[in-house]
Amino acid sequence: MSRVGKLPIVIPSGVKVQINQDGAVSVKGPKGMLELTIHPIVTAEMEGDNILVKPKSATKEARSLHGLTRTLIANMVEGVTNGYTKKLEIVGIGYRANLAAKVLTLSLGFSHPVLYQIPDGIEILVEKQIRIAIQGIDKQRVGQVAAEIRSLKPPEPYKGKGIRYEGEFVKRKVGKAGA
Repeated sequence: MSRVGKLPIVIPSGVKVQINQDGAVSVKGPKGMLELTIHPIVTAEMEGDNILVKPKSATKEARSLHGLTRTLIANMVEGVTNGYTKKLEIVGIGYRANLAAKVLTLSLGFSHPVLYQIPDGIEILVEKQIRIAIQGIDKQRVGQVAAEIRSLKPPEPYKGKGIRYEGEFVKRKVGKAGA
């Protein structure tokens, strides 16, 4: 049995959880609503103010999905109560970001500005044109958007220029030795 999977998920006040017979779990809170269809090998049930996830069998797949399903539901509960934030930093002379409507415009040293269409359910804040904060209630979607923006110009090892996660350490390489 999974150590993570057997932990109960505490439901905070203001959050409503509905578990259907077909395996659909919906979580509604002050920030929004999320839905998840769980695998038929695993069941989720309400017990008081907690959610318990249990495997239906003792197979390796069921044990794996036990912990995963519990974590996904816990992330949904956390997302609708507090939300998730990922922060990116832009490093480089002339590199900057601007936000207009639902389009993030990035100047990253290319001959053209890079336009990134912001998906639904995601909010982006730009601070001082070099810091980007990505916010949302779905942890996976927030992380995916952050990874997509970072992939537009990942940090390079010689000068460290590019887009990086806040606090990310970029291992620097020594350039050519001039003779």
